[in-house]
Amino acid sequence: MRITAFLSAVILGSCVLSARPAVPDSGSRPGVKEMDGSFLEQIQKRDSVLVADQLRYGFRLDGVVEGTGFAFPDYSKGFRDSVEVVSPWKLDTLDFSKGRKGEAGTLSLEGSVIITSFDAGRYVLPPIALLRRMPGSGVDTLVFKPLTLEVKTIPVDTATFKIHDIKGQIKYPLTFKEILPYLCGGLALAALVALAVYYIRRHRKKGLLGMLHKEPAHIIALRKLDHLRGNKMWAPEKQKAFYSGVTDALREYIVARYGVAAMEMTTKEIFDGLSGKDIPDDLYNEARELFERADYVKFAKYAATDEENASAVPVAVRFVTQTYQTEIDSESRTENDGIAEEKK
Repeated sequence: MRITAFLSAVILGSCVLSARPAVPDSGSRPGVKEMDGSFLEQIQKRDSVLVADQLRYGFRLDGVVEGTGFAFPDYSKGFRDSVEVVSPWKLDTLDFSKGRKGEAGTLSLEGSVIITSFDAGRYVLPPIALLRRMPGSGVDTLVFKPLTLEVKTIPVDTATFKIHDIKGQIKYPLTFKEILPYLCGGLALAALVALAVYYIRRHRKKGLLGMLHKEPAHIIALRKLDHLRGNKMWAPEKQKAFYSGVTDALREYIVARYGVAAMEMTTKEIFDGLSGKDIPDDLYNEARELFERADYVKFAKYAATDEENASAVPVAVRFVTQTYQTEIDSESRTENDGIAEEKK
C-alpha cells in the first residue's frame, strides 16, 4: 500500500529550484548526479495522449537514507505556454526498510506533479533537478533525465467527410413494456377511486342508520347512571371517578336536552345557562349541590360521606326523569293546543 507521507525525509523549504535545461555529463559537474527513474504516466489510461488529458510527471528514487532532505524545483508557473501544471509536487513513500540497530532505515520515494496540455504537439519536458542533503554530508544535485510529451487531437477523416443537415429525433414505436407502467398506474388509480366511493357510501349509510336508531338522551343518561349504582366506588380513592361519571352523564344529557354546552362549562356557567329553563326549583338546587360536591371531590380532595354518595345517583336520575317528563308534557300541551285551534 502506498503511504503518502514524508516519513523521515525533510523538505528543505529554503532551497527551491526552477526548471532548467538538462545537465550534461556528471563527470564535468562535481556534486551533480544524472539519474534514471523519471516517468510520465497518464491518469486515465489510453493508447495515446489527447488534448487536455492529465499526466503525472515525476521521479522514483530507491535507497534514500532516513533523514535525507530534498528541495524540489518550482513549477508553479508551468513548463512553457503549451504545458501547464495542474497540481504541485506530491511526495509518496512507496517502501520503508528498517535499518539494523543503530543504523538508519532506507526509503523508496516517488515524487510527481500533474500536468496537461491544451495544444497538440511534441514537447520535451524539462529535467527534474533536486537538491539532496544526506545526514552527515553536504548538498548534492540529482538530475533526472527529461522525457518527451506527445499530445494528439482526435483525427478527422477529411476524405469521407461530408456536411449533413441536423437530423430530427428518431421515433420508435411504443412497446408493451413501455405502456405497462402507465397501464398499471391507471388500474391502481381506478381501484383507489372505487375503494374511496365504497368507503364513503358505506359510512354514509352507517351514519344515516345511526341517526335513525339513535337513542333518546334520557335513555343514554339513565343507562350510564345505572352503571354507577351501589357502593363499589364510594372509597375515597375512587370518589373522583364516581362523581366524574355522574356529572358527565348529566352534562351530556343537558347538552342534548337544553342545548347548553355543558361539557366545556364550569358548574356556575352550566346552572346560569339552566336558570331560565323549565326546571322545578327543588330539582335545580339538588342538581347544583351535586355538581358543587363533585367539584370539591375532584379539585379540593374532599371526601364525601356515605350519605352524600348514596344520594348522588338518585338525584341525577330524578333530574333526568323529571325534566324529560316536563318535555313530554310540554309537547303534549302544544299538540293539544294545535288540535283545539283546528277545531275552532
